[in-house]
Amino acid sequence: MLARGVCRHLRAHDFVTVEEFVPARGLRVDVMGLGPRDEIWVIECKSCRADFTGDRKWQGYLEWCDRYFWAVDRDFPAELLPEGTGLLLADGYDAEILRMGEERRLPAARRKVLMRKFARHAALRLQGLRDPGMLSAYRP
Repeated sequence: MLARGVCRHLRAHDFVTVEEFVPARGLRVDVMGLGPRDEIWVIECKSCRADFTGDRKWQGYLEWCDRYFWAVDRDFPAELLPEGTGLLLADGYDAEILRMGEERRLPAARRKVLMRKFARHAALRLQGLRDPGMLSAYRP
């Protein structure tokens, strides 16, 4: 539900989003947003303290985005979240940016690879919605 609110909020800022995006083997981000100036944001949704403390991979996501954010609900203990990362307060309907993540611009070559992966991911999702049996029949 947090991801839905995050995606809605980012769309209001002219971002497009995909959920459960794999930038590299072994990594799966909750939401990746692509902005109007080709900026790439990664947003990890955390529902509780245990969900956050059990996440051992989040720092590996930093090299795959220009800005990194956490999305949490009102009851989440936000003081646990590392400085320098962004913070969104979210629910199933919307979100609000409380803290902007530090900008670390991606190298051009990595940005190009991510943009291509993002486009393919989004197109496959759309095809899967239009023709659900097609994706499983043609998986390489």
